[in-house]
Amino acid sequence: MTGNSQPLLQVENLHVNFDIRSGLLQRVSGKIRAVSGVSFEIEKGKAFGLVGESGCGKSTVARAVLNLVAPSSGTVRFDGQDTAQLDNRDTAAFRRKVQAVFQDPYSSLNPRMKAGQIIGEPIRVHNLLPPGEVAAEVARLLDICGLPARFATLYPHEMSGGQRQRIGIARALAMGPELIVCDEAVSALDVSIQAQIINLLEELQRELGLTYLFIGHDLSVVRHLCDDVAVMYLGRIVESAPSDALFSGPSHPYTQALIDAVPNPDPDAEANRIIEPLAGEVPSPANPPSGCVFHPRCPIATERCHSEIPLLEPVATEHSAACWNVRTAQKRFAGQSNQTVLQGAEK
Repeated sequence: MTGNSQPLLQVENLHVNFDIRSGLLQRVSGKIRAVSGVSFEIEKGKAFGLVGESGCGKSTVARAVLNLVAPSSGTVRFDGQDTAQLDNRDTAAFRRKVQAVFQDPYSSLNPRMKAGQIIGEPIRVHNLLPPGEVAAEVARLLDICGLPARFATLYPHEMSGGQRQRIGIARALAMGPELIVCDEAVSALDVSIQAQIINLLEELQRELGLTYLFIGHDLSVVRHLCDDVAVMYLGRIVESAPSDALFSGPSHPYTQALIDAVPNPDPDAEANRIIEPLAGEVPSPANPPSGCVFHPRCPIATERCHSEIPLLEPVATEHSAACWNVRTAQKRFAGQSNQTVLQGAEK
């Protein structure tokens, strides 16, 4: 997945831990291992998807990429620079180049500010344009996000969820970013509105050459938008591949379960499912299982899975999985028929 040029974003062996404090003196009594050894790269102009259940650590990875959370170890490099080593001037430049679109468009916008003020504020704070040109730039950003200029005079509560998310995207674009981190950017929207926002993101990517880190759990959306996908479970990447390769031939039981959970409108396909829903809950990151972290819920786990941590190793060209029983998993999925929804989402 790496080309000849330097990737725009490089995450190498990222670990993020949070202290657990207890008692009257709030002493450290343990650690939450939110992210454990995550590595990936995103080339300029590409969209990279990070998927998994709630609590798997994908949003913590996003915060580390945005330099909002300090890594416990490992590095995040943007355009070749280690973000943990940036001085004040470089940090300001980094903030302009890397922006975010958040899950809830209502809570991410200031309810006391009109849309024009929300979009124009970063332009004024960073002195990107003379004061007299800000209004025209706000109108331009509203236009490319599919909203008329009159929306500049509206407050967030006067808009629908999709319109608010377009305002959030326009605010991110105001800085002229190279990378946009979309943290569950469409999961709070109605399905029909999701499609509109995804189409807008694709159009902006083509026109502006944007790069996306797309955090999500809707696999149909991820396949439609992303060039490459990594699947996370309990702080680790368990499978990584180009989008088409991952969805057509998943090699980890967890990825297979996520794909099989996508509803299929074909009743015959629903009746012929061969992969059962996952049992149990995601274990606590404060006390992760030994060996493969997925083994307590894995239907093909062996004794080795209980004691040895599998490495993320190649199973095909540009396709890696962290599983001791890859061949068994691949054979198990070979008869699976629940591909209609995912294939339809690509069209």
